[in-house]
Amino acid sequence: MYAPERHQEIVTRARAEGRVDVVSLATQLDVTPETIRRDLTVLERHGLLRRVHGGAIPVERLGFEPAVADREHVLAPEKERIAKAALDELPQSGAVIIDAGTTTVRLAEMLPTDRELTVVTHSLPVATLLAGRPSITLHLVGGTVRGRTYAAVGAWALRDLAEIQADVAFIGTNGLSVERGLTTPDLAEAAVKRALVGAARRTVVLADRTKIGRVDFATIVPLSEVDTVITDSGVDRELAEELEATGLTVVRA
Repeated sequence: MYAPERHQEIVTRARAEGRVDVVSLATQLDVTPETIRRDLTVLERHGLLRRVHGGAIPVERLGFEPAVADREHVLAPEKERIAKAALDELPQSGAVIIDAGTTTVRLAEMLPTDRELTVVTHSLPVATLLAGRPSITLHLVGGTVRGRTYAAVGAWALRDLAEIQADVAFIGTNGLSVERGLTTPDLAEAAVKRALVGAARRTVVLADRTKIGRVDFATIVPLSEVDTVITDSGVDRELAEELEATGLTVVRA
């Protein structure tokens, strides 16, 4: 079966079943899982599918956004490694921004206790973790809390973030691609993430391999506003090399 025929078959199955997974497609179409992953990347770039963990869904389901509890245990070991690698990006002292997300929560858990840091966050889980740390000066950004992400969004959050300048922002994202930069399903959350990036001198994105090459509904910032991407060692080599070709530093944890 030629690639165009395979692509058509994948899209047909995704629309009929609501989702396709890499392992099943590889078996049914008699190709390697790596071939299917490349197919899904191509189809996502053409706006036909959206990649999710282990497979893809048709764009007709773009309203789908997993809640925090549903994402917490997905690729947990990889997220731990990404968060650990992110510790190398911390200043010895100063101010950092920690975005909402399951990987950024792990970073918050790992923050060292032997240095004094100012932490700004709009994430309730991150704030809960850090509120009792004596070495942390915590600033919680206010706003309307989204139930899916436990993150504050809206005009209050944007106003608060306009008043600060941090050393590093650690940002999560739902999608990261050369063409569209950082993306996420929700417009309000995209606006706050954009403000987080604007409030820091450096931006470090924490994104497991399921986010790389993926495009979501709302644009956050182009890659030109990102300094470093930390992903896991299972990331597609070609996608990582495309990112590096733009001048980004890509760390494979």
